[in-house]
Order: sequence, then C-alpha cells, then structure tokens
Amino acid sequence: IGPQSLLSGSKKKKITKAERLKLLQEEEERRLKEEEEARLKYEKEEKERLEIQRIEKEKWNRLEAKDLERRNEELEELYLLERCFPEAEKLKQETRLLSRWKHYIQCDGSPDPSVAQEMNTFISLWKEKTNETFEEVIEKSKVVLNLIEKLNLFYWKRPPCDLQDKKYNKQYQESILNNLQELLHLKFNVATEILLQTSTLADLDSGNMEKVIKDENVTLYVWANLKKNPRHRSVRFSETQIGFEIPRILATSDIAVRLLHTHYDHVSALHPVSTPSKEHTSTVTELVKDDIENVEKAISKEVKEESKQQGKRSHLIQKEEIKVEEERDDIEVKMSSAEEESEAIKCELEMKILSETVSAAQLLLVENSSEKPDFFENDVVDLCQFTTLGGVYHLDILELPPQCKPVKGWMIVEILKEGLQKYTYPPETTEDFETENAFPPIEVTLEVHENVIFFEDPMVVRWDAEGKHWRTDGISNVSYKPNKRLVTFSLDTFGPVTLIQDAHINMPYQSWELRPLDVNKVLLTVTTVFTEIQIQIKENLCMLSSVKLKDKKHISILEGTWMTPIPFIIALKEAGLNIFPTRHSHFYVIINNKVPLVEVKAYRQMALLSSAFAFGWSKWNLLCNSTKVVFKVREHLTEECTENPNWALLMFSGDRAQRLKIKEESEAFSEALKEETEFHSTLYHMVRDFSSKEAMEKVRSSSCQFVNSVCHMLLSTRLLSYS
Repeated sequence: IGPQSLLSGSKKKKITKAERLKLLQEEEERRLKEEEEARLKYEKEEKERLEIQRIEKEKWNRLEAKDLERRNEELEELYLLERCFPEAEKLKQETRLLSRWKHYIQCDGSPDPSVAQEMNTFISLWKEKTNETFEEVIEKSKVVLNLIEKLNLFYWKRPPCDLQDKKYNKQYQESILNNLQELLHLKFNVATEILLQTSTLADLDSGNMEKVIKDENVTLYVWANLKKNPRHRSVRFSETQIGFEIPRILATSDIAVRLLHTHYDHVSALHPVSTPSKEHTSTVTELVKDDIENVEKAISKEVKEESKQQGKRSHLIQKEEIKVEEERDDIEVKMSSAEEESEAIKCELEMKILSETVSAAQLLLVENSSEKPDFFENDVVDLCQFTTLGGVYHLDILELPPQCKPVKGWMIVEILKEGLQKYTYPPETTEDFETENAFPPIEVTLEVHENVIFFEDPMVVRWDAEGKHWRTDGISNVSYKPNKRLVTFSLDTFGPVTLIQDAHINMPYQSWELRPLDVNKVLLTVTTVFTEIQIQIKENLCMLSSVKLKDKKHISILEGTWMTPIPFIIALKEAGLNIFPTRHSHFYVIINNKVPLVEVKAYRQMALLSSAFAFGWSKWNLLCNSTKVVFKVREHLTEECTENPNWALLMFSGDRAQRLKIKEESEAFSEALKEETEFHSTLYHMVRDFSSKEAMEKVRSSSCQFVNSVCHMLLSTRLLSYS
C-alpha cells in the first residue's frame, strides 16, 4: 500500500465520523417529507374518491327516487299491455267451444272426445264388430288415433289454467284412453289371426307365408312357418333388411313371427309417471284460487249492490207521478247506463280472474320440482331422463292358428274360442330338451323410423309387462348403422321393444336468438351441441323452419307445417328435437337456474316487444345471480339491422330493468349502469328509452295471439335458465 492510499484512508475515517449524524438527520427529514407528501396525496385521492362516491350515490338515489316516483304509472301501463294474455286465453276458449259446435253440426258419426257417453258408445259398437281385415282395422285406427290425440290435447296436455272439473277430467281421460288403446291392440290381434288363417298367401318358393302391410301410423310384418323347414332359419321381409334369425327349435314349430311397428307409443302411457306433488300444485294455484274466490265475491257483491240501487231507483220511479214524457225517457237512459256500467264492472273483474289464472299457469311452466322421481333399479329406464322415439316394435312369436281348407267351393276354417295365442319362448319347462343351448337369443334387425333424429346411437329397451316399465336387460350385441338406419340386437324373449335417447341431449343450449321477421312474425333460433333449430312463430301458430346437423341441413317432415304451440311441442319431442325441459329436467342437466317469477316476467315482456326488437343470449347471464337475468337486445325493423348489429345489454330483476355499461366483449362482469341511462320498473319502458317511435308503435299494434304464442314458446324452452 502506497503512502497516498494511507493518507486518503485516514481522511475518510475522520469525515464519516463527523458527518454521520448530519447524514442521518438529512435522511430522516427526507423520509418525513416523503411521508407527508404521501399522506397529503392519499388524503387528496381519498377526498376525490369520496366525492365521486358521493356524487355517484346522489345520482343513484336520484335515479331510484325517479324510478320509484313513476313505478305505479309504468306498472299500470304494463298491466294494460299484458291484457293480451287473458284476451288470447279467452279466444282459445271461444275456439274450443266453436270447434265443439262445428263437430256437433257436422254429424259425421264420430264421437265427441269430451263426452263420456259418446265415447263409451263408440267403444262398445266397435267391440261388437267382428271379422275385420287388417286393412279395415288400420283404416278404423286412424279415427281412433285421432280421438286419442284430441283427448290428450283436451285433458292431458291442456293448459293448466283450465281448472274446471280437473279431477273428473283426469279420471275420465285415463279411463277412455286406456279403453281405446287396449281395444285398438285387441283389434290388431284379431285381424292378425284372420290374416294367418289364409294359407293362399303362401310364398311359392319357400312355401311359408309372408305379408307386409304399411300405413302412415302402423307397419305390419308377418311370417308364418307353414313348411317347418329346419334349414330355413333366416327370415328377411321382401325388399327390406328387416327380419329375424330364429333358432332350430322355432324353425320346426307351428309358429308365426309378427313385427307390429306402431309409429306411436301407447305402451309408455301405461307407465305410472310421477305426478306433481301437492306442495308443487298448491304453492301457486292455491294463491290464485283464493284470489279468484275473492274476485268472484267482489263481482257478486258489486252486481248485488248495483241491482239493489237499481231496485230502489225503480221503486221510487214507480211511486212518483211522472207527467212529462221527457223525464220518463231520461230515467230510462239512466237505468240502461247503470246496467251497462254493472256489466262493464263484471267483465273487468272476470278478465282479472282470467289474468291471474293465466299468470299462475305460466309460473307452473317454469317451476322446478323439489322431489326427484322415484328411485329406479339399475336395469329400469327412467322416463324422466330418457324418451322413447320412433314408436314401439311389438315382437311376438304366435302359435299358428288352424288354416282354412277349400271344400266344394267353400272355405272352412276352425275358429278357436281363446283366439290368437302367443308361443312361449323359451318354454317354462326345458327338461324335455337335450341341450342347454336349444333356446339361444333371437337376432332381430329393425329399421329406425325415417322421421326421427338420433344424435347418438339409440339404446334398445324391452317392456316388462309385470313391472310396467322399460328395461335394458335381456338385450345384447346391439349395433347401429346410421347410414342405413338399421339397428341389430339379440333378444332373450319376445315382447314390445323400443329405442330410447337421453331426453336432455340438447341441453343446456349453447346460445339462442329471437328476432322479428314480419308483422306478428318472429324467428326463434336455438343452438345446441349437436344442432341448430329454427322455429317461426306467427299469430297462434308455430312452424319448424330448419334443422342443421353439423353444418348440414336436415330435412324433417315437420318443416313447413304450421301447428298451434302445444301440438307443435309434442311433435318436436316425438321427432327427437327436444328443447323443452320438464319440471324434473334440472336433476339431469346442469342449469343456470333463475328465480321462476323473474323468468316469467322476463319472457312476458320479451314477448310483448318481440315484434320490433331482437333478443339474444349473453355470456353474462351465467355470472349474475339467480335473482337477475342478462340478455342482449336491439331494435330490428329491417333486414339491414342484421348486418351490423348494435346490441345493448340489459339486466332485469323482475321489478327493475337497467342498461349495463359493459359489452359482450368486456373482460369482466359489472352491474355498473351505462352513462346517461336510467332505471325502469319494466323492460318495456327501459327499451323505450333508446328506441324509435316506429318500433314502439309496432309493439303496441301486436296481435294478442302472437304475443301469447311467443311467450308460450319462451316459457317452454326456458332459454334464460337452460343456456
């Protein structure tokens, strides 16, 4: 180390010691200064934040006060607009009465399904009729199926608001339905027996009889083993791939194999479906019944009081000596105006009753059951989770009845008293047979109904007549060829067989949109994992517009056919296009469950606005709580609106509607109010704030039946909870 370095080191030590306190003092002063500046900055920012918060709160309070001030006025206006729902229901009731009257004056011999006496007479007369051919039975079955459909629409699937004699109607409907269905199947059996006795239908090559009869509702395949050739074990019906592979024991027996494909399902109807619990029905309807009773009392009281006043007035008039003719005319005018006023009060209160019952019925459509369906065994099909599609295939092995014989120009046939008998396979006792494999499963090949869509391979199930339910056991080696629409499987024992699919395969929906097409006409689009379904709604009618499967258009027999909402929903379900949840569906689907009353109010008001505004799915509906719904809305008067859609996001809680500041593309959800917008008590008034006069005029001129149909479809699909 050099002398210069030693000198600088000694100097440095002296400076550090001398100025240490000064440095510490400066550091402390700087720290205190920074803390003071930070404190002042924080106080300033906090003051500004509190000021902004105060301003926002004042603004919020002003908006709430303004909303509260006009709430009654807005609700009264909405009540007048929503009179379209009871008016539409009144039109439905008048239409039902008119259809009954038309049926009465038509006098075509067909019974009125709502009149028990006529239906019982019809059933008795058809029972007495004998020796009908299969073709004649099929022709008669069209009338019977039409009666069954009408019965279902009148009673089983009637609107819940029609509560008159409900218990009686249910008992009557079940009794008549069962009688009709059982009689129809009995007639098919008798006609099959007559068909099997005709040996002249035998095939020249095989010597066995084969017959195929096709109709729009029923298809019959019959094969009779007349030759009993042990090598003829493969049965294929001509020009089809439908048939059976029968074991040797059947190939050498006096049997006939019948496949009766009914394109409808009358078998599941015998299944004891769990009915709504007392709690479910009472929660809504009891309140409405009380309201109805109170209103009815009010009506009678008003009418009685009015009649008393009229009585007093007329009594005074009778006592007075009226000398001038003008005075008499004046009194007559007053009396007639009093009667008109009384009638107006009565009509108004009757409309209130109808409005309350319609509201209760709509609420029932979106209420979830609190009780899961009864526990099912492993092999038993839960019909709340699965649905039968394509009808029922009645597979039977029948004992061959005695054949007719020609004798001197006559055809003689032995008539068995017990009628057509089923052949038991496998037999109850198998001791007389040598091997255990003498009764192997029978291989069956069936054709899937052309009008039914399966989004996954169908499941094959068999009917258990004893337990009254469908089962999955006893069926093996199932294979499905979707291109040929053929399903092949092995069956241990014959009986009714059907194909099932998960009823909720299209739930939850991925998105949806409701947009106007024309005056009183809209298009509802529901997009699911497998398909996009488009439904047109106009007046009191619905139509399947298109079905897309994996970007390919699927042609359905329902396309282009206009139907009223309830038959339309049934038809879509039967075609495999189920987008209509039941009150049990939430047990099988993960849903975005909303408060029922909020949901109903939203659908009612969306329907009111649907003639001029488009509505759409929003991802934010999933993030808001169950007491609120969020969806997109925009004015839609022309097709040009679809090119550059400018959607607004609305949040609705049943009693408050607001426009949100966020957009569909925003990163996070916020309930912040959009600038320069206000609260409203209804969606109608919220939308009115940013819409044109032309659009609102179009809304107010909407048909009541159209609004009711749109609302019914929204309630049935439950888009806000199942998307």
